[in-house]
Amino acid sequence: MKLHEIQPALGHREVEKRKGRGHGSGNGKTAGRGQKGQWSRSGGGVRPGFEGGQMPLFMRLPKRGFKNHFRVEFAEVNVGALNIFPAGSEVTPAALVEAGLVRANMSKNVKIMGKGELDRDLKVSAHKFTASAKEKIEAAKGSAEVI
Repeated sequence: MKLHEIQPALGHREVEKRKGRGHGSGNGKTAGRGQKGQWSRSGGGVRPGFEGGQMPLFMRLPKRGFKNHFRVEFAEVNVGALNIFPAGSEVTPAALVEAGLVRANMSKNVKIMGKGELDRDLKVSAHKFTASAKEKIEAAKGSAEVI
């Protein structure tokens, strides 16, 4: 079997109905939408969550909890993961993104956590460090600098 010979299983793919292509097709003129009304018009219908005027579910349910809009989120990286960098190198949030340890959209704030062991000296720059992470970095003859 070659790549150009691959086909989907028989009966797996249905042929799409071609609507509005004449009354001989069985789906002409109104194209299966009926005569008149909200659903027959282009752009017709109701918004998501609309329940015909009944109080929608999202409004019937009680609101719970508290969301702190001023909360600062951190991308967390464990000390053990920093072993991928060569000894003596500088580890910055940009370097962590490049190495794939932090997502690009989460790179605003980075926190180094203390899980794992570090076996090389690195100059680590991050927004926050846990106490155990700072200890492990300094024990490996590296430096931990808060940005």
